[in-house]
Amino acid sequence: MELTKEKREQLAVLPTGNVADNNHSAPRQGVMDSGIKPIDSKCHMIGRAVTVKCQPGDNLAIHQGIYAAKPGDVLVCELRGYDQGGHFGDIMALACKVRGLAGVVLDGSCRDTEDIREMGFPVFSRGINPSGTVKATLGTIGVPVICGGIEVHDGDIVLGDCDGVVVVPSEQEDEVFERALVKYEKEKHIVEQLLAGKTTLEIYGFDKLIEKLENI
Repeated sequence: MELTKEKREQLAVLPTGNVADNNHSAPRQGVMDSGIKPIDSKCHMIGRAVTVKCQPGDNLAIHQGIYAAKPGDVLVCELRGYDQGGHFGDIMALACKVRGLAGVVLDGSCRDTEDIREMGFPVFSRGINPSGTVKATLGTIGVPVICGGIEVHDGDIVLGDCDGVVVVPSEQEDEVFERALVKYEKEKHIVEQLLAGKTTLEIYGFDKLIEKLENI
């Protein structure tokens, strides 16, 4: 699937929950653990992963990754959960934005969060820490990485919103997004039913389930 501007706009309506619910082939439905949070809860991110294996406390590899990635890509950085240094800050965020990247996911900490929020660049990280980092170790780009407890491969599709980050394996993406869009349209109809006075018990058939459980 080519992530054209039109395709990104079509998929941008999908909350991560809809995608996760239909991402059955991925371990844990491809959902990164809850420690990976957005700097700005209003941001929405979608793009193909460019993976970077970094040394914790060292951000040289992230600088490498920014220029290995193409416009529209999401930089996914393995940092082994290290949260005692700000691996990514406002200058790097601006570099990413100028280059046209769709976002960054760090299994480590970042800093300059208010400036990053103001520039509107999507960043998801495990923590926030103002401490500096060294630039001493080259990274490995394009290899499988572990980020948020999920294995991410170069080219997988990465989505992020206020709820977190979901990774869709590239070989499953057409099927996953087709199902997610169907669910999205179905939920719009459920909203209409609720506004018309129906209950969730009726809509989902939970009333019958409750009756059955009560009679066991």
